[in-house]
Amino acid sequence: MRIDIISLFPEMFAGPLGHSIIKRALDAGFIEIGVTNPRDFAFDKHRIVDDYPFGGGSGMVMKPDPLFLAVESLAAAGRRRVVLLCPGGGRFDQAKAEELAAYDHLVLICGHYEGVDERVKEHLADEAISIGDYVLTGGELPAMVIADTVARLIPGVLGASDAAAQDSFASGLLEYPHYTRPREFRGWEVPEVLVSGDHAKIARWRRKESLRRTLERRPDLLDEVELEMSDAVLLREILAERDKS
Repeated sequence: MRIDIISLFPEMFAGPLGHSIIKRALDAGFIEIGVTNPRDFAFDKHRIVDDYPFGGGSGMVMKPDPLFLAVESLAAAGRRRVVLLCPGGGRFDQAKAEELAAYDHLVLICGHYEGVDERVKEHLADEAISIGDYVLTGGELPAMVIADTVARLIPGVLGASDAAAQDSFASGLLEYPHYTRPREFRGWEVPEVLVSGDHAKIARWRRKESLRRTLERRPDLLDEVELEMSDAVLLREILAERDKS
């Protein structure tokens, strides 16, 4: 997959996208990431990319022409999706990440200032996305979040073929707890089932803990996920244990 980011601040991406798993994925060729500055497509003397809003009001609005030209300068790399990042966009979640990961080419437009000329949303972007119900100073942080979330879904990026499928939200539930060595630390021990070697019991424990964590922290998710028949038994056990505590 290729991810192109349209941003007034390209230098912001070198750190977050230049280390760890994403860097290894870039080095291995599983993904490509490019950053284009729309100022390079503002051809006036001062390379102006914003202007006052028609009708008055506070703040400045990003002009459409540099953004259109920036996106149009990118050679399409297969099936492409152009996304505008702005507070008024649709909610970004794991399902949306999986949808975006199915494209060959993802273009992320980072909004800034008071907003972006509406013609960008209507005629350039295929959709608008927000990563949460709050306002940031620009679309750069959302672009990093989306690039990271989508990239780890690309085959080969995480190494283990089923790693992404086991993450929180991938199944619609929060992920179960993890433990590693030492087996005992400051008096706290790893659950006995995890060192039992009984893979069936371990799988049941993990599913139960995933349900427990979701019930406690994000019960709204249980209304959206298609549960297995065995999950009803586990949920009854969890509720019974909670009543006893």
